[in-house]
Amino acid sequence: MKLLATTDQQPWGRVDETGTVYVREGDGERAVGQYPDATPEEALAYFERKYVELNGQVTLLEQRARGGAPAADIAKGVTTLQAAVASANAVGNLAALADRLSALGGAVTELTEQQGAEAKAAVQAAVAERTGIVEEAERLAAEDPAKTQWKQASAALDALFARWQAHQQDAPRIPKGEANELWKRFRAARTTIEQNRKSFFAELDSTHRDVRSRKQQLIEQAEALASKGPEGVPAYRALLEEWKKSGRSGKKQDDAMWAKFKAAGDVLYARKSEVDAEENEEFQGNLDQKLELLNEAETLLSETDRTKARAALSSIQRRWEAIGKVPRDQVKVVEERLRKVEAAVRKLDDEHWKRNNPETKARAEGLAGQLHDAIAKLEADLSSAEASNDAAAVKEARDALEARKAWLKAIGQ
Repeated sequence: MKLLATTDQQPWGRVDETGTVYVREGDGERAVGQYPDATPEEALAYFERKYVELNGQVTLLEQRARGGAPAADIAKGVTTLQAAVASANAVGNLAALADRLSALGGAVTELTEQQGAEAKAAVQAAVAERTGIVEEAERLAAEDPAKTQWKQASAALDALFARWQAHQQDAPRIPKGEANELWKRFRAARTTIEQNRKSFFAELDSTHRDVRSRKQQLIEQAEALASKGPEGVPAYRALLEEWKKSGRSGKKQDDAMWAKFKAAGDVLYARKSEVDAEENEEFQGNLDQKLELLNEAETLLSETDRTKARAALSSIQRRWEAIGKVPRDQVKVVEERLRKVEAAVRKLDDEHWKRNNPETKARAEGLAGQLHDAIAKLEADLSSAEASNDAAAVKEARDALEARKAWLKAIGQ
């Protein structure tokens, strides 16, 4: 192939008549190779592509540095590319690539410091987060076992341990000494929680056994009352109070034992209901008589003669007692109606005594005399004030006069 004479064919390189390709460096040039059986343009283009590849590698390294890639990786890349550029068999502005690599090498120091600070901050944050996990576990361990909700506490401890494991895998590695110390604290807290839980449930099991034993005794005592019928109800109620005070022994066991205890009571109450029904039928006639007697008694509510009312009530009370019992569900109804009549008669007695009590009468008469004197004086004051047209004095005298007359009326004078 015919070769061209040596000419400047490209700003950064040329091809001589032998087909040798040169790259310009500073004031000189350096042979980078030959491309046999090709035109000068093709030969230059081949070595220019070598330069483009180098330029792409430098650009990629710059982008990685800007993206925060590890400084050590950037430094290694700079060293490798600097060596490659220095001896590159390529045509292009190799000096510019060298300058860019040099600038990138200077940025590595700054990047190293920045990433070091970031790594330190990340480690501190990781230590703080793991410490938070430990402190939460220690808080659970410090709870009063008797007041701890163990289902929730166990779930919380499992969640904390899962967080600990995830943190070990995902978070930055923290110094071994601190990691070991935090693990010791977490393990100690977890051990305390487990020991407290075991102790609590062991004690609870013991308590439940005692409660079950006591309730079984109460069941046997309640069942033994069956032969007593209604007369056994008071004793059963006493056993029921003991049952309420005996505590819990676990829902399943409690429900089963309560069913037995209640069944024993149901036997007593069923028999009591039968007896009550029999008594109600037997006492219905008594109820009719007492209702008639109440109609007679309630006429005394409007009686004003104390002696007459007292005599009538005494007769009614004697006949009331002679009649006897009434159905249980009517006892309160009829008793309350009679109590109302008795209260009315008692009020007549109280009012009579109040009026005729010598001491009270003496006080009332003395007070009445004082009030009469005061009224006479106030009437004179009122006349005088009216004569002098003293409106203020008239009002004062009239108010005082009305007050004294009201007092006199109140004591019945």
